[in-house]
This record gives sequence, structure tokens and C-alpha cells, in this order.
Amino acid sequence: MANKALVYAIYPNEKQNIQCQKTFGCCRFVYNQMLTVQKERHEKREKHLSKTKANTYCNQHLKKEHPFLKEVDKFALTNAIYHLADGYDRFFKHLSRFPKYKSKHKAKKSYTTNITNGNIEIGDNSIKLPKLGWVRAKIHRRPKENWKLKSATVTQNRDDTYQVSILFAYEESISPAAVTEATTIGLDYKSDGLYISSEGDICGMPHYFRQSADKLAKAQRKLRHKTIGSKNYNKQQKRVARIHRHIANQRKDFLQKKSTEITNLYSFVCVEDLNMKAMANRGFGNGKATLDNGYGMFLTMLDYKLRDRGGQLIKVGRFFPSSQLCSHCGFKNPLVKNLSIRHWDCPNCGKTHIDRDINAAKNIKKEGLRLLTA
Repeated sequence: MANKALVYAIYPNEKQNIQCQKTFGCCRFVYNQMLTVQKERHEKREKHLSKTKANTYCNQHLKKEHPFLKEVDKFALTNAIYHLADGYDRFFKHLSRFPKYKSKHKAKKSYTTNITNGNIEIGDNSIKLPKLGWVRAKIHRRPKENWKLKSATVTQNRDDTYQVSILFAYEESISPAAVTEATTIGLDYKSDGLYISSEGDICGMPHYFRQSADKLAKAQRKLRHKTIGSKNYNKQQKRVARIHRHIANQRKDFLQKKSTEITNLYSFVCVEDLNMKAMANRGFGNGKATLDNGYGMFLTMLDYKLRDRGGQLIKVGRFFPSSQLCSHCGFKNPLVKNLSIRHWDCPNCGKTHIDRDINAAKNIKKEGLRLLTA
């Protein structure tokens, strides 16, 4: 079984908006209360509550002490407790920090509910959700007939727009693709674009953040001169958030289309396993361009789209000298370590005017094919 989520924009009315705000608040309240309970039990040397026992504690104690918790969807509260349990599990496995209390103003506004007795449905131009009923939505895509609906996550973005992510489970029956030269491509990262392929194609990534930089700076200057906490401050803060969300949506849309274009043509994509966080450091001088590219997001999209088609994303080691090797004879030229050298001649095979980036992409493809067939 495999899972896939479809995200829809929803437009709740005033009554539904109030119910959503109640659910966000109750989930945050239960999360913080159970975190306090777990801390107190630890201080008293008592056993840590499992997620099922923590949910029972919520039903037997918290709902009696705080009757307003009964006004919201019970599955939303259960999932909030399960999210806290997941946070503890990640902490014990040294994968993340200790769970923190959620702030009313800073925490992400979202909750997850499960399907039962047909309480979640997708209509023609609306979606049915527990405690909300039919909510107006933009249905841009339909799930397949063999997909089984599991849960729904309602989220309010910083600019006050809503979206719901509906999770489906389906039987995965994918036949693996054959590894050939024709079905494989190598991609070399370009900081001033997005990538250059082993076929010589250059993807020029539009710098969406730079395009909206002046508009964003003007909105942030207006925000700076307003009184913190006032109505005008909150209104301007939403305008700033709307610009940020517009930039993020532009970037995501471009990367989705590019990744789909590549996966429709090739089954195997070879890339370098780069440390993008280190590359975005000030020492390189191109941190803003690196962050604006969204290359890590691009690789994530390639990964799951290739797997859905029976292909694979191959990551070559970050210390593999892709730029220094001649793609024709394999000669290693240490002089090419200098990043200012964009073209060079191979002293071994006599190949002239080798383009640094295309040569690196070809070497990444060769190494990826070697790893695939090893």
C-alpha cells in the first residue's frame, strides 16, 4: 500500500471559520496539556503514557474539566495527542529536539481528522468535513477509483487562506523501468539557474523572490511603522504574508512543471548529493540565489514522481570529482578546482573547449549508471 495526498483550496463561511478557529485552539490546548502531564509524570518518576493511554486520559479527565473540548471534532484532538507522541518518539531516537509548547500566535494552525461513516467526501465544488459540513472548494483534480480515503488535514495559512490535504491509500503495482543510456539523464546544479543536463539543456530558474523584492520591501517598511498588536499592524502583516505566499506558490508551480517534464522523458535521474545548507552560507556569496532556487524541493519532487513511474533518483557522492574528470577519457585535471575556469582543454585526449558544467553533468550520469548497474 502507498499513500498520496491531494491538496484543495477551501473557502469556509463565517460559521465554518469560527468552528475551525475553535478546533485549532482546542488541538493546541490539548497538545500543551498533555505535554504538561507527561512532564509531571516524568518528574514524579512515573511511567510515560503511551498515545492510546494519553488519549484515554484526555477523554476521561480533560473533557470533563474543560467541556468546551466536546464542541470540536474528537478525531482532531486524538491526532493532536498522536502528534505529541510522534514528537517524543523522534526525540528518543535523537531525530529532533524535545517537544515544545505551542504558541497561540506562532504555532501553525492546522488539525487532522479521520474518516468514519462517510464524514469526509469530495463533491463537485465542495468538500464535506466533520463538524463543518459542506465547505466550498476548488476541485481541480479527482482521486482514482481504487484510492481509499483515509484522513483530511485542514490548514489556515498566514494570509488567512484555507486549504485541506486529503490523504488516500492505494495498491502500488509498478513495474521497474529498464536501465539504459536513453532513459537516464544527469543533472548538475547551477546556482544562477537550476540545473544543466548531460544533454546540454540549461534550466533558467526565474528568480521569483528578486522579482517581488521591491514590493515586499515596501510592504515591510509600512509594517515597521505600525504599532505592534494594532488592527492596522495585523492587516499589514497579512499583506506581507500574502506576498511571501505568492512567491512560494510561483516557485513551487515552476518546480512541479519542470520535474514532471523530466520524469515524463526519463526513468532515471542522476544528481549530486549536495549540502544545500552549506552552499547557502555567506562564504559562497550566493545564498539568496541558492535559497530562491528551491533545488532541494525540486529533488524531492523528482524522487516521488520517478518512483511512481518505476524509476529512481540516483544521488552521486558529494565528493565525486565530477567537474575535474574529462567525460571523454576520464583524465582528472586538478587545475579545474578553480571555479573561475569555465572551459578547459584535456591534456590527455586532446579534447578542446570542454564546458565545465556540461562535462560535470555527463560525469554524474556515468557515475549514476555505474551505481545502478553495480
